[in-house]
Amino acid sequence: MPTHSQFQILSAPHIAVLCLVFLVPAILTFVVRRGGERTTTVICITFAAVILVNEVAHWIYQLSEVGVGQFVVRHLPLHICGIAALSLVVTMIFRNRYTFEIVYFWGLAGTANALVTPQLEAGFPEYRFLQYFIAHGGIVAGALFAVWGLGMRPTPASLARAFGLLALLTVVLLVVNPLLGSNYMFLQTPPVSASPFFFAPWPYYIPILGGVGLLFFGLLLAPFEVAGWWRRRRAS
Repeated sequence: MPTHSQFQILSAPHIAVLCLVFLVPAILTFVVRRGGERTTTVICITFAAVILVNEVAHWIYQLSEVGVGQFVVRHLPLHICGIAALSLVVTMIFRNRYTFEIVYFWGLAGTANALVTPQLEAGFPEYRFLQYFIAHGGIVAGALFAVWGLGMRPTPASLARAFGLLALLTVVLLVVNPLLGSNYMFLQTPPVSASPFFFAPWPYYIPILGGVGLLFFGLLLAPFEVAGWWRRRRAS
């Protein structure tokens, strides 16, 4: 009988993936800075294609496994990571600053946590392991590449938009989840993972997560604000 490998947090494959999440955007940044616009376009479109194909393949796989009803309940792209993945595709193709804001703030604050403490059972090299880390690792790597390689930058206004959209989505899903019997964004029950941010019982962890998210958004914006302040000070 075939055996299935079990995912283990901070195992060798897991650590390798975490290293690649930083190594890939660093290499791509090196390439685009020494290539022209055509090279940058090819890399961006290829990156977007990998993420999109991975997402669509996952939808097809889940549809075949669980059927339409359970797909709607469990696998619509209504989690933070699903929305961030589709936003990354748009960002890579069109260099859109509004979808970049979603990828940068949601991806680095939320998806990064899902990389370190994944809700995952399948280990390497099973399909679910590969699909999960291509999606989640791709979001974080794409956010870093957009900043390092494409020169895209967050602003206080983009933080406000990203957090406002997240708050709006939370309100919508608090209504939609009970109607569908779903748990998108884990607003009904916490995920089964090693994440330290679901320590409070429902519904108290929801505003706690909002506060933690806003704090992380601020930390992600801070380096750019400090750098801008320092440039203005030197210029004056």
